[in-house]
Formats: sequence, C-alpha cells, structure tokens
Amino acid sequence: MSTTTAVTPLTTQDAEKLVAAAYRAAEEAGVTVSVTVLDAGGHLLAFRRDDRAVLISGETSTRKAYTALQLNAPTADLVDLVKPDGPFHSLPTALDRPLLFIAGGRPIHRDGRLIGAIGVGGGAPEQDHGFATTAVESLA
Repeated sequence: MSTTTAVTPLTTQDAEKLVAAAYRAAEEAGVTVSVTVLDAGGHLLAFRRDDRAVLISGETSTRKAYTALQLNAPTADLVDLVKPDGPFHSLPTALDRPLLFIAGGRPIHRDGRLIGAIGVGGGAPEQDHGFATTAVESLA
C-alpha cells in the first residue's frame, strides 16, 4: 500500500509574498512591472500592476504565468523550442490557449510538486525572469 503526503497548496499569503518579492527586485532595478500569481489549477491568486508599467505588461505577466504552469517549466527555457526550427514550433498556434513564450514565467514547486506559477512582465525578458526567480526563491 502506498501512501501519499499532502502538499500544502499555494496560499493567498504565499501569493502576496511572491508579488512583494518580485516588486522589490524590480524596484531595485528601476523597472516598473506587473506580477501575476496563479494556483495549481490556473486560478488567479494575486495580480499587481505598477501604475507606471506599460499596460500590456498585465497581459504578458498573466500569460507567462499560465505558460509556466501548463508546461511546468520556466518560460525562459521554452523560448528556443518554439522558434521556426524548434520541436514545438506550432504549439503557440495549435492550441487555443493564452501561451506566451517569453522569459518571465516560473512554475512554483513545494516538496517537489507543482503548486502554481508566477509571471512578471514589464522589463526586458531577462529582467522579468530574474524578478520571478527572486520571488520564487523567497518562498524557500
């Protein structure tokens, strides 16, 4: 008989901590961003857009989080896979889903299990990836 241990899901408190950590990192870099946190089911737990951030950053942060969650991988690791010669070239158009293959999305794991994702938009892709990574590390 196998036993499974329950993993604590991502909470609103966790989501607020993630948003705060991403914002601090972005502020220190002088970048205005939007941050989205989704639970394991893809439901919105937290969203914040700096009032100075470009409007589209709200949409990109949400799509990055959704992509990281659905593929259980940082979006930075997926960029090359959807290029014209990549194995998933047709994936963005084959699915009717809000996927976005730009760095800035990170899955969130607890005890080795996927519990949600964060997406950051507004800076350069490498910056957004760094802000999301800082946030995920803040939960450790």
